[in-house]
Amino acid sequence: MNEQVYSSLVVSIIEHQESIIGPIAVERASSVTGLSIDWPKKTVQITGEPMKVIDDLVDQYKTLFGQISVEVCKEAVGRLAQQLSPEQMPASLR
Repeated sequence: MNEQVYSSLVVSIIEHQESIIGPIAVERASSVTGLSIDWPKKTVQITGEPMKVIDDLVDQYKTLFGQISVEVCKEAVGRLAQQLSPEQMPASLR
């Protein structure tokens, strides 16, 4: 079940970033190790440790635009994050 939640978190983060920075959001997400994206279908596949993959994704955006990008990511996961316990939440989204 958590795998689906993590995938939903990733899709939501990319969508929110894309609404702000455009196609570069998908491009940056595609460079994250452990993340496979089929953006026309809005699907993602996470291989490896999901929390690390999400932290790496958030870090991609932070590298580009700083802390404001992290806040956008936190906002993007809003209610979805409630489905995870604090221990299951990626550190970058706490």
